[in-house]
Amino acid sequence: MEIKGKVHEVGAVQQVTDSFKKRDLIVQYAENPQFVEYIRFEATQDRVNLFDNLVPGEDIEVSFNLRGRPWTNKEGVTTYFNSLVAWRVNKVAPEGAGAAPQYVPPVDISSAPGDDDDLPF
Repeated sequence: MEIKGKVHEVGAVQQVTDSFKKRDLIVQYAENPQFVEYIRFEATQDRVNLFDNLVPGEDIEVSFNLRGRPWTNKEGVTTYFNSLVAWRVNKVAPEGAGAAPQYVPPVDISSAPGDDDDLPF
């Protein structure tokens, strides 16, 4: 799955156990500009470095996996948790920001004045 948005906050690396670390990234997602959503992504282990060069306000695209798991407390009540686990982050140009055209306009090479055509056909 992928989503585009703006970096809102980059969390610090958290060393959860001796062998497990994670890091959060909060992305502003505005499918409807009137109702901006703040989506939390996490990176774990060696992927915590994915968020190193991100700056709040930058436009990015996050590729992620959706994970879910149950947890049952001592009273037997089960709660379900979801995680958005980032595996790639790309910086993107903001929409309408003078991007280069996707194509090169065609050139009419048959109307170049002064060129002698020595082809036999």
